[in-house]
Amino acid sequence: MSAQFTRDTDTDGLLGLAMSSINTVRPVQQKTWFDTVLPQLAQPLFAVNLKYHAAGSYDFGYVDKSKYTGSINFVDADTSEGFWGVKATAYSIGSSTPTSAALSGILDTGTTLIYIDAAIAKAYYAKVSGAKLDSQQGAYTFPCNATLPDFSLTIGGVKQTVPGKHINYAPVSAGSCFGGIQTNEGLGISILGDIFLKSKYVIHEMGSRPRLGFAQQRGV
Repeated sequence: MSAQFTRDTDTDGLLGLAMSSINTVRPVQQKTWFDTVLPQLAQPLFAVNLKYHAAGSYDFGYVDKSKYTGSINFVDADTSEGFWGVKATAYSIGSSTPTSAALSGILDTGTTLIYIDAAIAKAYYAKVSGAKLDSQQGAYTFPCNATLPDFSLTIGGVKQTVPGKHINYAPVSAGSCFGGIQTNEGLGISILGDIFLKSKYVIHEMGSRPRLGFAQQRGV
């Protein structure tokens, strides 16, 4: 555990929601918190209901139908690397026609941003007036008053859309804001973090065939 993490007075710890196979506790590997409580749950799942500029919630062992609208789109989860892996077949920016792209990534509530292939991030910010790859920040920034288009990934044949306003992560200097979509260069994988999750109700089901369920969060 990093010294920076232990000094963070706003953080109480980490809640293990991935697979126990990647737990690095030594000398005896331990189960994650989720694997530990799994036998006690009514259903082998947890659901994530993060919010935009508000406190979110997690449901363990049940699905709260009051928190989403429409149907749930279930897809198989790839857990081979110890994470909740998911595949997308296309992306779209704003109301544009989806562009085919094979994308493998993981859902991670412990990651704030969306980290995605450089070509996709570049295509997105090409649609944002004044956006640039800021050498000082080492990331994409844009004028805080810029209008941001929605961003969608097609997962299991269904478009999962991130509202444009969610992609304005935070101001970094006078009039300049940090983008919620950044390149995954150096990571080796795409990560769909909180920016992606905050408009969804996402079910993580650990059955004999792990799967992920996506529904539209109520009120978004």
